[in-house]
Order: sequence, then structure tokens, then C-alpha cells
Amino acid sequence: MSEELKQAGLTENESKVYLALVDLGPSLAGQISRKTGLHRRTIYDTTEMLIKKGLVGYILKNNRKLFQASNPNRLLEIIKEKENLISPLIESLQLKYLSTKEKEETNFYKGKEGLKTVFEDQLNSKEILILGASPKAYEVLQFYFKWYDKSRKEKKIKAKIIATDKKIKKIPLSEIKYLPNKYENPVAVNIYDDKTAIILWAKEPIAIVIKNKEIAAGYKSYFELMWKIAR
Repeated sequence: MSEELKQAGLTENESKVYLALVDLGPSLAGQISRKTGLHRRTIYDTTEMLIKKGLVGYILKNNRKLFQASNPNRLLEIIKEKENLISPLIESLQLKYLSTKEKEETNFYKGKEGLKTVFEDQLNSKEILILGASPKAYEVLQFYFKWYDKSRKEKKIKAKIIATDKKIKKIPLSEIKYLPNKYENPVAVNIYDDKTAIILWAKEPIAIVIKNKEIAAGYKSYFELMWKIAR
């Protein structure tokens, strides 16, 4: 129980003294000292802190203090008081955090699991533009794209895809156009909302995701230009 009380915000000595008083009932400092193994001076300091927290009270009997534990429900009240105290702070921090998140970000991802994070982020968007779709994507992530395309279809997220390999076809909710093979490139660019994901489809894939409205708008303009050229 001592460990749980520490997690609730009590110090080690406070936990020992409170538990001792629950066991002993109203007790003198000397009795608490013998029960806990703590020095009497420490008992007085600790009970003073517990009194301030409302976890311990005392009665005077023959001019001597008998300490007693308060109802354990007081522990819940302390936690609620802390929640009430910290809630406005959390709200303030959350606003600052969200305002920071609105600013541009650049995140790097490596490996198959990192790439899955990138594609799952795209499932929160309205439309995805893919420049340079490669069959290597299916080689690297294999069955993952079946789940991804199914999820995208369920969420009704459309995609426009520019590829060089005509083996890429019949992808749900997707328009596909093709460029000549001479434009084949291991790097693909996925544009969605205000984000641009630059993906290198290597054996150990790498992705850079840039959150920036101007950069995303620039890549969208370039995509639309290539879309007109593609067949």
C-alpha cells in the first residue's frame, strides 16, 4: 500500500506514518516512531505535513497529542483538488501546444513501420495526390496496402495517381494517369491537406513529411501540371 500512496502524491515518510495510524488508531508520536522506525523529530515533521493535507488530525489528552488518521476518502479528495488545480493549466498548455502544431513541421520516418505511420496519417485527409507511384511500394509493404486501400475506400478518401508503370491499376477510389518510363523514379511524393510526404522506396524505405501550406500548395500546382501531361 505504501507504494500506491506514494503514487497518489504522498512522500515515503508520509505513507509510512499514515498507514501506521490506520493500523494503530489514535497514537502518540513515540508509538508511531516504534511502528515505523522513524525518528520522533521526523514523526512530528511528517504529521505536520499530513495535517496540512487533511490526512491526519489530533486530539489533546493530558496535554499530549494523540494523532489519528483521517478517513481514507480524503485521498480521493486530494486527487480531485489536484485535478481542479491543474485543469486550467492543462487547457492553457493544450492551446499553446495546438498553436505550435499549426506551425510547420518536418518529420523523418525510416523502415516499414515508419512508412505505415505516414500512410495512416493520410487516412485523416480528404484527398491524396500521388506523384511517382511505384510497384516497389507494394514489394516493400506487401499486404499492408490491401488494408490501406480498404480503409481509404471506407473513409471515401479519393486519390489521384501519376505512375510510370502500367501495372499499377484498379486501385479503389483512384484516378490513375501514366508518364513515360523515362520519368521512372524511386522517389514518390504524396500530397495531402497541408502536408507533403517525400518517400524513397528503397529496401529500407525513408520518408520525410513536411507540414507547410505553401510547400503543399507548390507541390499541388506541380502535380496538376504533370496531370495535364500524363495520359
